[in-house]
Formats: sequence, C-alpha cells, structure tokens
Amino acid sequence: MRCVLAHLIGTDSERNSGMTMKIDSVIARQRVDDLEAAIPFYERLTGQQAARFAYAGVQLAGVGPFLLISGPDEAVQQAARVNATVATADLTAVIEEAVAAGATMVMPPQPTPNGLRAILRHPHGGVYEYVGP
Repeated sequence: MRCVLAHLIGTDSERNSGMTMKIDSVIARQRVDDLEAAIPFYERLTGQQAARFAYAGVQLAGVGPFLLISGPDEAVQQAARVNATVATADLTAVIEEAVAAGATMVMPPQPTPNGLRAILRHPHGGVYEYVGP
C-alpha cells in the first residue's frame, strides 16, 4: 500500500516542481438508510462533527472526507449516480482544464447551500461532482 501511495502522491520534489494543485480533496459518497444512526460512526472514525444539510430532496451530512446521503429512494438514486465529490478552490479553472482534457459537462456550475457545483463526466466514464466557491 505504501508503494501505491508513494506512486500516487509522488516525491517531495515532484510535488513541489511548480505544478499547482487544483484539487483540494475528494469526498467519498455513502448512502445510508438512517442518517442519524450512521453519523456517530463517521464522527468517531474521523474525529469531526457532522455538518448536516438538505439538497435536491435528500438529507446529507458531511463528516470529514465522507458525504452521507439519505432520503427517498428516487432522490438518493439520483445522488448516487455521481462517483464522488471533488472540492477545489478554483472551480472555473478545474472545469476548464477537465473539459480541455476530454471531460464532458453534464451540469454547468449552479449555486448550492455550500457554494457552486458542476457535474462532469470524465473521458473514462466516471461522473463527478465538482464543488468550489
């Protein structure tokens, strides 16, 4: 596992070679049947408090690198079509770079309770929600 991580993150000199980091974090999505029952596990696991909010017919809780999703089946299935949430400090630049590299815009940037979000399909088939200010 250490070899895989070292390969993915590179050496200090590779990380500091002048390339600008465009992705701040990736948030894993997890569907849960009972949001209130699931939150304590993730709070204990991460040592962080849950931030609860509602959006597009589902109840959500952000706990560290996890986004817990609960609600009516149809609304949750819509949210589950996205592989992960990618956070960035410069949403416009990341979208431009991704589209230039072959991504397809599924949903252009739109306001949400937590900033702007856009959905992109990567050239290899993955669908990702990108969020930023």
